[in-house]
Amino acid sequence: MTLIPARDTGPTLRDLLEKASAGQRYNLAFPGATDLTHQILAELMTTQLLNNVGSPYDGGHGHNHTKGLEVEVVDMVGDMMRAPATRWGYVTGGSTECTEHALLNARMQFPDLVVYSSADAHYSVAKITRKLMLPFVTVASTPTGQMDLTDLEGELARRRDRPAMIVATAGTTVTEAVDDVAGITAICRRLALTRRRIHVDAALSGPPLALLPETVRPAFDFTAGATSIGISGHKSLGTLMPCGVIVYAEAPYAAAIARVSYTGTRDVTITGSRSGHTPLLLWSVLAGLGSDLHTNRFDAARQLAEQARARLADIGVDAQRNPHAFTVYFPPPPPELLKKWTVTGDERYSHIIVMPGTEAEQLDELVTDWQLLMRPVPAPRRKLARLLGTAATKGGP
Repeated sequence: MTLIPARDTGPTLRDLLEKASAGQRYNLAFPGATDLTHQILAELMTTQLLNNVGSPYDGGHGHNHTKGLEVEVVDMVGDMMRAPATRWGYVTGGSTECTEHALLNARMQFPDLVVYSSADAHYSVAKITRKLMLPFVTVASTPTGQMDLTDLEGELARRRDRPAMIVATAGTTVTEAVDDVAGITAICRRLALTRRRIHVDAALSGPPLALLPETVRPAFDFTAGATSIGISGHKSLGTLMPCGVIVYAEAPYAAAIARVSYTGTRDVTITGSRSGHTPLLLWSVLAGLGSDLHTNRFDAARQLAEQARARLADIGVDAQRNPHAFTVYFPPPPPELLKKWTVTGDERYSHIIVMPGTEAEQLDELVTDWQLLMRPVPAPRRKLARLLGTAATKGGP
C-alpha cells in the first residue's frame, strides 16, 4: 500500500522560494545576515550525510562527520573571544542550546545553584531554568537594556552562601544592549563569590563586538571574566541555517563523561546526533572569509543602521541606538505599518535590526511608509469636521 503518493514538488518549492524572498524584504525585526551565499558547499551540503555525534574531540566509530572542522571553528571563535588555551566547546543547534549546556554543567557541579539574568535577557533563560528546575532571579535593567549592576549586587549579596550562575547578554533582544561582564566579575570578587559561573549569551553581537578595535571593544569576553560564551552562526556570521557555538574557558564538568560504546565517543552535548553541515558552514564563513572581510561587513551594517536612526529621527520618531549596535529601537509604530513590515519588540520598544544584507532601499521604503502614516489630517478636512460637529449641535433637540 502506498501511504505517500509521489507528486510534482516543483510548484510547491517555487512558491515557497517566492514567498520567502518577498517576505525577506519586509522582515527587519529578527536578526539574520543574508549577504553571503554558500554555493561552494553545494555538493557536500546536498549529497552527504554528515553526523557529528557526541564530542567533537572524539572521532567515534563513524567517518561521515566534520569534527575536525568543528574543533577548528571552536578555536577560531575562542580566539575571537580571547579564550585561554584550555578552551573547550562544540557547535550547537543555536544559542539557546549554548545557554542550556552552560546551565546544565553549572548545576552538575553546584547542585544548590541560583541563576541570575536581566529583565532584558533572552526569553530562553527563564525557560531553561524551569526545565532544569533551578531557582531563577530576574535582575533589573537600565532604560537602554543593560543589566543593572547595583540590583545584581544586592541580589547576589542576599544569597552569597549559594553558588551563582550569572547569564549576561551581549546584544539583548530588543535594544542590543551589552552587559558589563567586567563589572559583574568585580561584584563577584567583592562579595567573595568563588563558586560562580558567568555565561555570556552573545548570540547576535559576539563576533561583531569581538572584531572591534581594542580601544572601543566592550568588556564582555573571557578576559572580562566570562567562563563560557555562546554565539549564533545565522545572525551576524550569515550561515543561513540556525546554529551556534559554545566555548568554555576550560573543559566543563560534563566533558569527563565516559565514552559510549555504541558511538565510540563521549556523550557530552545536549543532543546525540548533531549536524555535520553547520560546522561546515561556520568553518567556511570564518576560515574562508577571514576577520577583515567580516569587519567590513559589520562596519557597513552599523553605518546603515545609524543612517536609519537618523532618517527616523528626522520624521519625528524617537529612534535610538546603543553603541556599536545593528539595532534601532523606538516606541511602537502605528499598527497600520505592521500590515506590511515585520517590526517587533516588547511593551516599551519596537525595533529594526540592520543586518549585513539589509539594503538602503528597504530602509528608505520603511521611512517613507511611516512618514505617510504620520501626516496630519489636511486643514480643509479638519474645518469640515468642525462645521459638521457644529451643525449637528445646532440641529439637535
